[in-house]
Amino acid sequence: MKKNMGTIDRTVRIIIALLLAALYYGGIITGTTGAVLLVIGIVLFLTSVVGFCPLYGLLGIKTCGLKQE
Repeated sequence: MKKNMGTIDRTVRIIIALLLAALYYGGIITGTTGAVLLVIGIVLFLTSVVGFCPLYGLLGIKTCGLKQE
């Protein structure tokens, strides 16, 4: 898998994932909505760590910079 996510994209995803986790574990979002948002947060975090987003791959989107050749 080639990385298709840039640094800013990865940072924003990690911040959103941590915010969703904090809201869930803080009891602010609960129930089914909380569980769904927690799963979304986990997916955002994992794709950020790996640097590859499968949805970006399907759509042909790359937020990483181009390499100089």
